[in-house]
Amino acid sequence: MIVAARFALAAILVAPATRALAQVQPPGPATMSFFITSANPGRGADLGGLAGADAHCTALARAAGSPASRTWRAYLSSGGTPAVNARDRIGQGPWQNRAGTVIAANLQALHDNSGVNRQAGLTEKGDEVPGRGSQPNNHDILTGSQRDGTAFAGGDDRTCRNWTFGGAEGSAFVGHHDRMGLDDSEAAKSWNSSHASRGCGLDNLRATGGAGLFYCFAVD
Repeated sequence: MIVAARFALAAILVAPATRALAQVQPPGPATMSFFITSANPGRGADLGGLAGADAHCTALARAAGSPASRTWRAYLSSGGTPAVNARDRIGQGPWQNRAGTVIAANLQALHDNSGVNRQAGLTEKGDEVPGRGSQPNNHDILTGSQRDGTAFAGGDDRTCRNWTFGGAEGSAFVGHHDRMGLDDSEAAKSWNSSHASRGCGLDNLRATGGAGLFYCFAVD
């Protein structure tokens, strides 16, 4: 009787731990909450506005195996009244890439000491994005944002008409996912706010070291 009671108690204590272990998932698309798009939608900085960019993030994530219940947002700011800040669109964190590397625990960490770099800035497929020193160099990532993740003030267009224009004119602000540039300045090493592009078309974005890629974050 005493032995049976001990076995029953042990089973009760072990069961919750067993269930917890069963719920832990290895790194992969199911746990991914951050990625760089593997491709541009095809129209340069014309992403169909913020809604179109979000839809592109969602489509790529789901094609890569992310749960359909997960909500994805593009890390993009837009101008106008009111302006939209990239940092206000992406939830509170934490975020990790497909390999399980934590990019940031929260918004403050993301903008103060982000883990985005060439090794951790993976696509939804888990691939590295070519950076400085590679051919092609695709380290320019569209953001339209200042370093704190907010939109630029004033009348200058830094978002290619709020991500609706893909012509040779205009400009979009970009960051360097590999944290490398022409010098050692803070801007050159910024993941989200390095410099303006020389136009909004795909060829224009390529000319300054990009491919019209952007960051995607899971809100939930």
